[in-house]
Amino acid sequence: MPRIRGANVEEHHEMVWADLAEAMRQLLLERDYDSINMGHIAARAGLARNTLYNYARDKSALVRALTERASRPAVKRVAAIAARSADPAAERMREIIEAVLEASTDQAMKLMFRPGSAPLVAEVPKGPDSPFHAIVVEVENVVRDGIARGEFRDVGDVHLAVELLSGVMRAGAERIGREPAAFAATARAAREIILESLARRPS
Repeated sequence: MPRIRGANVEEHHEMVWADLAEAMRQLLLERDYDSINMGHIAARAGLARNTLYNYARDKSALVRALTERASRPAVKRVAAIAARSADPAAERMREIIEAVLEASTDQAMKLMFRPGSAPLVAEVPKGPDSPFHAIVVEVENVVRDGIARGEFRDVGDVHLAVELLSGVMRAGAERIGREPAAFAATARAAREIILESLARRPS
């Protein structure tokens, strides 16, 4: 039986997942995503290849698992912010933007926002199966709440509006991935762009 590195099995698995995320990050700095195989990942993470298959059956499943695990804290945090219905929608939206951009600095999440990440992003399920779907739903709820309260303008198709605004968030996450020191300025710009796009116009 392989040696357990952590204080218990759960801690051991968390350490292995962290190693796998770091292995993917390093490999993507060296080669195209399509040229990476499970052998490369296992070797870089310091695992036997057979052990790696206990964590994921193939590279696609590994990417999905890494993304899903990395997204959990952000989903929980965004849901908690969105649920504060007594707070103004704009205030909640500002906090959600900050939370999502902070989440993008996670080692596994960074994989999604690095240059040339399109093939890797394509591996992540879309729609309700996406690990980010719950965040999208919460943001849509905040936008609808803001419209109902008269804080936000009527954007018409809320789902489309949020989908378009998610492009701002992705651009911000990519910028932070390239320049971590630009986090504060990038978050501020993202908040300004998104909230301005939702703001009510003078009659």
